[in-house]
Amino acid sequence: MLPFTIQRIDHVVLRVVDLDRAIAFYQQVLGCTVVRRRDDLGLAHLRAGASLIDLISVHGRLGAKGGPAPGAEARNVDHLCLRIEPFDEPVLVAHLTRFGLAPFGPAETNFGAEGDGLSIYLADPDGNHIELKGPALGSLPQAPANGS
Repeated sequence: MLPFTIQRIDHVVLRVVDLDRAIAFYQQVLGCTVVRRRDDLGLAHLRAGASLIDLISVHGRLGAKGGPAPGAEARNVDHLCLRIEPFDEPVLVAHLTRFGLAPFGPAETNFGAEGDGLSIYLADPDGNHIELKGPALGSLPQAPANGS
């Protein structure tokens, strides 16, 4: 028996090449807000719903400890999944297009904390993969028996 239970993701820390560019992406594209910034550490805390996304500059005191900058051959995180609502694929794709972004492919059903639900994937300016996940899919309404 564990002495604790996990409630939700508290925060994810991503190493980024350009802190201001990354902050702008998470604010403008995903709607996060900066709640605290520590320029002496090269660190910004962004609110993402009930959780935080911490961005650390690879050139700052904290980020430099992680080695070379992330890239296609050296990711610092596989992906970050953000539960969103509503999940309207055409609206999401149009939103991303306004920022010169495109999802990696069409929405697919993936398993998450709430069960199976639709999601799309995209990349932030540093190549970190982000999954935007909608609510769990409920069972489809059944046709009434005998056509009634």
